[in-house]
Amino acid sequence: MTFGCTLPTRGALATTENIRTLATKAEDLGLDHIWVSDHIVIPNQVSSPYPYSPTGASPFAVDQPYCEALTALSYLAGCTSRVKLGTHVLILPYREPVLTAKTVATLDYMSGGRVILGIGVGWMEEEFKALGLDTFHDRGLVTNEDIQIFKELWTKDNPEFEGRFSQFSGISFNPKPVQNPHPPIWVGGHTVPAIKRAARLGNGWMPIGHRPPAVLEPEEMAGHVDQLRDLTEAAGRPRDDVEVVFSTSLAFDPPSVGPRRTLTGNSEEIAGDIVMYQQVGVQNFILSFQGNSPTEIIENMERFVKEVRPQVV
Repeated sequence: MTFGCTLPTRGALATTENIRTLATKAEDLGLDHIWVSDHIVIPNQVSSPYPYSPTGASPFAVDQPYCEALTALSYLAGCTSRVKLGTHVLILPYREPVLTAKTVATLDYMSGGRVILGIGVGWMEEEFKALGLDTFHDRGLVTNEDIQIFKELWTKDNPEFEGRFSQFSGISFNPKPVQNPHPPIWVGGHTVPAIKRAARLGNGWMPIGHRPPAVLEPEEMAGHVDQLRDLTEAAGRPRDDVEVVFSTSLAFDPPSVGPRRTLTGNSEEIAGDIVMYQQVGVQNFILSFQGNSPTEIIENMERFVKEVRPQVV
């Protein structure tokens, strides 16, 4: 079982010093992976429904920084030496796939094989339009193609591809990633299409929980894991070929307002929740530690490592 944490590469805390401090602290504490999110531009007016809000309202402030994900991870690769480097999630249709494959392969090569490529299809139509893209309604198909392109480029000596959105042949592609056969691809999203994509093309399924309508308490998660296993087997792969990841926020001793949510409370309660998720098939956790400053976030990271992790490993 592995544990990682998200880093504040957007918003008021997204300074170089803060991101570096939290990344190196996560590594020093023995966390397994660190994660950054992805948007390129935030349109001033967004009517597309945000999928992790009961109202659909966009959570992004247009006047705050939002660091580009692969650039941020390249910087953090030089600040760290062991911890895995993940995108949570890289929105594949925003980027030309051959260049993206090159960037990720180079990052894996130069970091000594530490990349986990979390991928998603995107949800904000206005951002697609701002980037000059007309593929919003085909974003799932584009994403599927891009994953196939990455694998072709990363694993073949003479890569070639003939698809609806991209074509290439007669090229060389080096360096290859360090990881064999390639950096793991963890598919984000809680919907049926996302689970199908993970089963067919991914190495992991990585939903976000506790954000309505994607609550994903252990019982609900168990049903999705069963579905993932069935679809993976139907795709001709070993039933347990896709790792299960769970991403959520973790809060110690929050104010008591209604029933306790899983992965909140004291250390014993949180450890018990992790065990429940483990029992339904979760193998990896990505945690957002609460705090209004790096100091507060680090305090919660330290408490998790000292008080919770020994109870569940």
